[in-house]
Amino acid sequence: QVQLVESGGGLVQAGGSLRLSCAPSEGTFSSSHMGWFRQPPGKEREFVAAISWPGSATDYADSVKGRFTISRDNAKNTVYLQMNSLKPEDTAVYYCARNPTGWGRRRFDFEYDYWGQGTQVTVSS
Repeated sequence: QVQLVESGGGLVQAGGSLRLSCAPSEGTFSSSHMGWFRQPPGKEREFVAAISWPGSATDYADSVKGRFTISRDNAKNTVYLQMNSLKPEDTAVYYCARNPTGWGRRRFDFEYDYWGQGTQVTVSS
């Protein structure tokens, strides 16, 4: 079974930046749309961003639009989430996931089959 591995989380001050990375433990992302979700403390998991295969389309939650950028390097088999102008409300565990189905349902977490273990992002005020 494919496992996704996230990295790049940490503690940052408000206004700072972090870049998260996601890669599979084996295999490739070939032909798969990919997404990032997050779960703030005490809240439900929510959609953050998605990128199509091979990368021509992207989508963002309103709360991160203009601050976060999702991208993918298919040669390196890696998906990234560049997070700028971070706010305390961005504090959450961030997960990457694979969407094997259609792009149209990219914001629904039940459309994703493989998930990473999550990486903690903490933004201090």
